[in-house]
Amino acid sequence: MIRTRLFLVSVLFTGLTVAACRREVPPPPPPAPAPAAQAPAGPNLDSLRAYEDSVRRAQAATAAAEADRQAAIARNRETLGQRVQFEYDQSALTPAALQILNQKLPILRASTQVQLRMEGHADEQGSNEYNLALGNRRAQSVMDFLTQNGIAANRLQITSFGEERPLEAASTEAAWAQNRRVEFVITAGANAIQP
Repeated sequence: MIRTRLFLVSVLFTGLTVAACRREVPPPPPPAPAPAAQAPAGPNLDSLRAYEDSVRRAQAATAAAEADRQAAIARNRETLGQRVQFEYDQSALTPAALQILNQKLPILRASTQVQLRMEGHADEQGSNEYNLALGNRRAQSVMDFLTQNGIAANRLQITSFGEERPLEAASTEAAWAQNRRVEFVITAGANAIQP
């Protein structure tokens, strides 16, 4: 029995020693919660609207610029077609004719593919032969002005109709004044006119 008691005391002592030596270890912290799965962010509607607005503004600006460009081309085509008038029995360029021709120069310089025919005309006074020659001199004076101001002669040609194609058929001074002219016809490069 002493042995049993001794054994029990030894077991008890060993148990107490082990219990005393054991450090108390705190339990591990609970695991951090898993990050919540974020739903994919949808488009920011304000940003999308702002982007669409900027695209619309850019398209409108592009359309407006193209409309302005086409209007400038139409104005230039009209300027190139504007006729010049002459005094009775004269082929010298008048101040009004010079003003019109000076407006044509920058267009012709910028639109190098454009070619023109200058058609000289006269009123019905005088013979057919004289009026054909006068129409030719008028067209030549226009061509000379253009070539002297840098337009290549190979882009220009002249012809004369004399009194054959009047603008006004009446035999009055007002009609004759309208018929003393040089008209311009674009013979090539009409689609290459620059704004």
